Amino acid sequence: MRAIRYLIVFILLVGASATAALYLAPEPFTHVMIGLDRSFSGLERKQVRLDDGTDYVYLEGGAGEPLLLLHGFGADKDNFTRVARHLTPHYRVIIPDHVGFGESSHTPEADYSPQGQSRNLRALMQKLGVTGLHIGGNSMGGHIAITYAALFPAEVKSLWLLDAGGVWSARGNDFAQKVRETGVNPLMARSEEDFARMFDYVMADPPFVPRPILNVKARERIRNFDLEQIIFAQVSADAVEERAATVAAPTLIVWGREDRALNYAAGELLDRVMVNSQLIIMDGVGHLPMLERPAQTAADYLQFRGSF
Repeated sequence: MRAIRYLIVFILLVGASATAALYLAPEPFTHVMIGLDRSFSGLERKQVRLDDGTDYVYLEGGAGEPLLLLHGFGADKDNFTRVARHLTPHYRVIIPDHVGFGESSHTPEADYSPQGQSRNLRALMQKLGVTGLHIGGNSMGGHIAITYAALFPAEVKSLWLLDAGGVWSARGNDFAQKVRETGVNPLMARSEEDFARMFDYVMADPPFVPRPILNVKARERIRNFDLEQIIFAQVSADAVEERAATVAAPTLIVWGREDRALNYAAGELLDRVMVNSQLIIMDGVGHLPMLERPAQTAADYLQFRGSF
């Protein structure tokens, strides 16, 4: 009985210490928690410099066929950390920060179009010795994944598109137009409050994240605001529908039915124009299935990969 009391006291002390660290030192606490999440998923942070001087920071873990995972606009590599824990037992998972985001190079004059990002990513893959690969991408990352497969079809074995961007002609998919007309982009943040609203906007079923951690992530976005404006203009000016129709690789299209940023009708359109695709619409899910339902999203992908 005494041992149980000691255990309870110990747990309470640990909880109190963690809470104190969260509020008194939120930035170090956030980095520790991110590191633990990566470790649980079998991922390690790595860095490489391309021949042109571009720096990529990426996560890597697991073994098997290479699976390149691409985050969306305004996000970073850790958007895929939790879903990756279901994938690293099966594949060599590589998750970079895109150029212009996270810890990778930030250069205002760089080419941030999906074509430019695809060429950079191919150079990264060549640097890592990857020749044939599977690609998954969310939002802008899906836009880039389609473009990569269209530009380098012999190198891409399959695509996994999670609420992919670039399908601007779809019914109800008027997000980019609204941003251009109003000048207000709910995917960008000038303040911590903006970031908190964005967090709720993009997910119908978000994971719990304490506000101090959200504020740490918000400050990263606020610092990157001017560059993100440049990147958004380049990405939103590019439509991917015709490019997608040329992709023959097996493709799993996943969409959250409650996605407010990119209507699920875009997924239905992609499924119609792509020659070798299947579509899953996830009820109760918004723009980020891999964060909202990581286990189910991974299970659907593993089933897809087992079908060819």
